[in-house]
Amino acid sequence: MDSAGNKTTTIRAAAKVELVLFDYGQVLSTPPDAATWARMLTIAGLTDDKLHKAYWASRHDYDRGALNGPGYWHAVAKHADASFGHTQIEALLTADVDLWAQPNRPMIDWAGQLQRAGVRTAILSNIGDAMAVGLSARLPWLQSFERCIWSYALRMAKPEPEIFRTTMEMLNLDAGRILFIDDKQENVAAAQSLGMQAIRYSDQANFERSIQDPGFARLWTIQT
Repeated sequence: MDSAGNKTTTIRAAAKVELVLFDYGQVLSTPPDAATWARMLTIAGLTDDKLHKAYWASRHDYDRGALNGPGYWHAVAKHADASFGHTQIEALLTADVDLWAQPNRPMIDWAGQLQRAGVRTAILSNIGDAMAVGLSARLPWLQSFERCIWSYALRMAKPEPEIFRTTMEMLNLDAGRILFIDDKQENVAAAQSLGMQAIRYSDQANFERSIQDPGFARLWTIQT
């Protein structure tokens, strides 16, 4: 095949990958924990539909650092025509960390294999300040990554192109030497538009097929 976006070119590019860049939520973690969500409904005193809509309405602002943790939960309350007291907000901040703290063990184990084999790894995640602090305190394995790049600290968020450019500068790598893994197609597309290799993570079985199809099998099957 020739070089017009074909498999041969992709394999050649894959051979140059020096760093695997992981999203956190629903890549290194499982989907939101149902029991914790039920606890949040009780704390907030809201229906599932109301909390769901309010939870996501201001989430991007939280991820971008436009809102801090308490400010985000005040925005959630306002969107739901409710009000939260200090004790409720503290409980919701804790529960929010619990919601996203369940490890996706196969991907974490693979990241560890890469690290032990000398392959660079980092995290680029859309995440608010209280979430980043809470997860970092609770999950010691995050320290094994070269960098944990949290969106709130940069005051930008995926899929904005600038967050990918800033990440490349922080990692001191050209786009083509990075393999980016994210659960959202718009983030994968944004990374690819800047020249990164990228795979969308939907579930483990599909990921394992995807990482081998374009020639990344050397990374998946690496032995330590």
